[in-house]
Parts: sequence; structure tokens; C-alpha cells
Amino acid sequence: MQQKLEELKMSVQKSLKDMDIIVDNVTLEKNGNYKFLTITLDKVNGIDLDTIVEATNIINPIVDKWDMIDDEFILDVISKERNDLNE
Repeated sequence: MQQKLEELKMSVQKSLKDMDIIVDNVTLEKNGNYKFLTITLDKVNGIDLDTIVEATNIINPIVDKWDMIDDEFILDVISKERNDLNE
């Protein structure tokens, strides 16, 4: 699965290149009854909410096309700043 996540990361990174967004991490984790595919984004000077929404609209069809997860999951696109606050 790690290889698939790395390939997905590279595909998303390529699609977001024009937005100067860096894909920091892609993880698939189970939390309770739910699976979360979390894609953590970063950008010089940070990412605002509008940029996260725009990036999510680009990422969503890529994830659907890859169809790498047999089960249902929640796609969670977050900024690195938010992720750092939770640690």
C-alpha cells in the first residue's frame, strides 16, 4: 500500500505544480469505523482555505481515477500548518 500512496503523492504533486503547492505527505489511516486518506499540502508563506478548496477540487478526480482503496474512505486535504498544530 505504501508504494501506491507514494505513486498517488507523485501524481497529485504533478497536478498541483502550477499552484506552487508541495504535497508533504499522503497517508491512509483507520480511525474508529472510518478510513481517512489524508493529503497534507504545504506552500511557501502558507496555504489559505480558498487554496485548499481549489487543490481539493483538483485532487478529488485524481483519487477517484486511481481507485486504490477497495473500501469507503474520507478524503481529508489539509495544510501542513493545521497538521503541526495537532501534534
